[in-house]
Amino acid sequence: MAAAEKAAPGGPSGKRLPFDSIPVIDMAPFLEGDLAQRRKVAAEIGRACREVGFFYIGNHGVPDALIERTRAEMQRFFALPMARKMRISVTRSKNHRGYFGWGEENLDPAKQKQGGDLKEGVNIGRDLSPDDPDVRAGTPLHGPNQWPESLPGWREQMSAHYAAMQALGARMLSAFALALDLPEDFFAASIAKPMTTLRLLHYPPQEGQITEAQLGCGAHTDFGCFTMLWQDDVGGLQVRNGAGEWIDARPIPGTFVLNIGDMMARWTNGRFASTFHRVINASGRERYSMPYFFDPDFTADVSCLPTCLAPGETPRYAPTTGGQHLLDMIDATFEYRQKV
Repeated sequence: MAAAEKAAPGGPSGKRLPFDSIPVIDMAPFLEGDLAQRRKVAAEIGRACREVGFFYIGNHGVPDALIERTRAEMQRFFALPMARKMRISVTRSKNHRGYFGWGEENLDPAKQKQGGDLKEGVNIGRDLSPDDPDVRAGTPLHGPNQWPESLPGWREQMSAHYAAMQALGARMLSAFALALDLPEDFFAASIAKPMTTLRLLHYPPQEGQITEAQLGCGAHTDFGCFTMLWQDDVGGLQVRNGAGEWIDARPIPGTFVLNIGDMMARWTNGRFASTFHRVINASGRERYSMPYFFDPDFTADVSCLPTCLAPGETPRYAPTTGGQHLLDMIDATFEYRQKV
């Protein structure tokens, strides 16, 4: 999930340096090593979060075979006729789940005035039954997913991928805690029922002259806690450094691209950088990607963390909750939300 460039209040950032490459971090010592090894990896992560806001993670523990099956099922859905995809339109969901088509999301409305992003996608969240306490209470962003009909095995595959990414996300939060000089389990109380979202995305190739008037994905910062992205070998993701230059985040097999979102930047009082990025698919091929947005519980207290406030310093951002922050950003990004 993302916030447009014009929405400055939603996009706090740390010290973004004029980097010309994005760090690659081996997660194996963190996932398999002792505390000293975990601290060493966490230090690398902290440096990347402060200076770049983006990094690759390798040896992350999510099986390649699982990712490949999910990719195949994603392509199977996007190949359906539009009428069938629209049966699970996000506009039919009370909790922002389902399919959205070309131009329905606009991540840079200040520049993309004639249409939204040149992509289509599907949002898949925590699948909750009608008798779940939060669903009964009407808690926003909580409820069932919309699943496509007549695609045997699709729901099961997406659920398996979702669960694997959620487990990895919880481990990444413990790495962030160490990087912030907090107890390793500091964030555990905030993720009893995290608002995590698997998003499937399809970008057609852009032809002719490409301008900022319409991109595959307009320049934006992600507005949640952090994002873990699988991308195919087509490329197209670009990250803006502190000098205003766009750096290619080229696909590296076996890795996810992880980036800090506005909520984590806010939580860390701007210590961690929420960095602008965009997608331009000039490859001549179809592009597919799968970002996984990891956000805390709806009621999680997003106030300045104790280690992110120097003596005499005041918090840069007012306290909020995980749920309210996401609602504010979603409402500003999706046109259908502005009509309800």
